[in-house]
Amino acid sequence: MRIRDFRDDDTPEINLIPLIDVLLCLLIFFVVTTTFDARSVLKLELPRADGSPSEAQSKALSVLVNAQGRYFVGDREVLRTDLESLKQSLRDVAGDDRERAVLLRADARTPHQSVVTALDALGQLGFRRVAIATAPSPGGASAR
Repeated sequence: MRIRDFRDDDTPEINLIPLIDVLLCLLIFFVVTTTFDARSVLKLELPRADGSPSEAQSKALSVLVNAQGRYFVGDREVLRTDLESLKQSLRDVAGDDRERAVLLRADARTPHQSVVTALDALGQLGFRRVAIATAPSPGGASAR
């Protein structure tokens, strides 16, 4: 009597479905846990100046003005460009803390009136520590 061996018929196979599931879970994990920088959304071309950066900039309230004159307070966009809307957004983000430093970042192509409006709103609300962000000049301090 001849007994057939069935072990030769089993061919090894690699099941890819669990691997795909694990990779998809990892992809979702990395997408969800990635922090997004609000400043990277806006492409600002800062005006040039010589000088050293301030160490208080890390805790400062950020006010951005893009080239079209639109305002961004912290990570929020101000929907209208009038003075009252800007003041309301500043009140919402800063609360009652008027001693907090404010970093005004305006694009080099921003209309001058937009920067003056931002400074006026900050002054009317009582902010006294206002710094204007600039980019280092191409030649640096040695170009003088």
